[in-house]
Amino acid sequence: MNESEFNQLADAALARIETAIDDCGSDVECNRSGNVLEIEFGDGQRIIINRHDVNQEIWVAAKSGGFHYAWLDGTWRSRRDDSELFGKLAELFAAQGEKLSLP
Repeated sequence: MNESEFNQLADAALARIETAIDDCGSDVECNRSGNVLEIEFGDGQRIIINRHDVNQEIWVAAKSGGFHYAWLDGTWRSRRDDSELFGKLAELFAAQGEKLSLP
């Protein structure tokens, strides 16, 4: 995939996440600055999601660890554990006592 295709897919994923957070109605702050989405929970815990252009991946940093997702077979997948990006984010939110629905 070329750089332009990656940027479009990654930006669409970040926008989808941002919209889902805005719509979840929880006490969660979501701020986007360029390629970085910073999510802060009521207890101060954070999740940072960013587009990593060099590796053509979306990176997620959370208290439980760091996760890298590449576009594989039409979805954002981790090469390490085969988790799916949106499913992992739902798990991370659940660990904070929050619900995140990503259609």
